[in-house]
Amino acid sequence: MSRVRAPSVALFLSDLMAWFHALIIGLLQGLTEFLPISSSAHLKLAKLLLGAPVEESPIFDLACHLGTLVVLFYFLRHEIQRIFTQDKRQMYLIVIATLPLIPCYFLLKPLRDLAMQTELLGFFLMGTGLILFLGGKIALQRKATKDVRDVLFIGTMQSMALFPGISRSASTISAARIFGWPIKDAVRFSFLLSIPTILGGNCLELLKLYLTKTQAHPLPPLSTCMIGFLASSGMGFLLFGYAMRILEKGDLRPFAWYCLTLGLCISIYFNWI
Repeated sequence: MSRVRAPSVALFLSDLMAWFHALIIGLLQGLTEFLPISSSAHLKLAKLLLGAPVEESPIFDLACHLGTLVVLFYFLRHEIQRIFTQDKRQMYLIVIATLPLIPCYFLLKPLRDLAMQTELLGFFLMGTGLILFLGGKIALQRKATKDVRDVLFIGTMQSMALFPGISRSASTISAARIFGWPIKDAVRFSFLLSIPTILGGNCLELLKLYLTKTQAHPLPPLSTCMIGFLASSGMGFLLFGYAMRILEKGDLRPFAWYCLTLGLCISIYFNWI
């Protein structure tokens, strides 16, 4: 009897560990997605420390991102409705800001593949800290016009987040501040811009998985994906309002120092220890 039950116990313990990993990573996604500290860096670091098997499947990562995307749709639903029904200029600016991502996604692929090395993660995270400092120090002496030039620059800066460790929100908010945008407008535009960015990125990743049909990334269990989705969305619902209030105050230096410190520690650990 024990010989029959032993594999079942081992399988249950394996599933339990996978669910625990999914819960931790999902919570971390919801905790970091709405702060300018690079959720991709924190998720990659957590997976390395946990030895989580879910890191082998991009599908699990997409489930976690979908969870925080639901949060964005919920909290920004009134602004999204206003953009589609009244403020067509805002929609136009968001579309223009998204355009630089398309060529950058393909042209920067060799660099992105190189940047996936764990040894570089800390350096990119320190780059996020520097971007946040520059966004607070550099401001063009001009009235914020919120024109095509502004949003193209914001969209180009957003493309830097293709490298793991570079925060998308840190790049876009800092770019808007450099062009003289009020901090509240910069934060709102950054979050609105993230919606088509996340949707487009997830669709591209799904298409790539479908076209390659590779066995290198097997599908994770549905239960694991659901735990990641629910954990990321649940944490996101709890944190989003708080994150908005903190960001709209305009002092992003604590996040900059956090990224610099964590990035330095990661760099030392993975390169010299």
